[in-house]
Amino acid sequence: MKYQGGSIRKPTGGMRTRARKKKRFELGSEPTFTLLGGDRRKTVRTRGGNSKVRLFRGNTANVTDPKTGKTRKVAIETVVENRANPYFVRRNIITKGAVIRTPLGPARVTSRPGQEGVVHAILLPKEG
Repeated sequence: MKYQGGSIRKPTGGMRTRARKKKRFELGSEPTFTLLGGDRRKTVRTRGGNSKVRLFRGNTANVTDPKTGKTRKVAIETVVENRANPYFVRRNIITKGAVIRTPLGPARVTSRPGQEGVVHAILLPKEG
């Protein structure tokens, strides 16, 4: 678990005196890095009794063509670009904003696979 409360250090670098212990509502979870591979997802309970579907591995994406408005489920070949972290490309990690290569052409991911459990993407225009 990840603590998302305030820092225990002061701006000067000294330690701040604790007024209370850490609370459960200040805990977060580790990030889910969605990898390329066979489908593997898990439903987790979140705050308020709600749930999220975490996509650990995925190999298909729902790609929408903005010109026609049609959406097709296609295979993901590889990750081409990821502005969130350039090292995610070589590890084939899919995040929101990542550019993936599909049989229809390059597409930009518009969903958050680690939080929504599905990969939605929009087809990029042809260059040239």
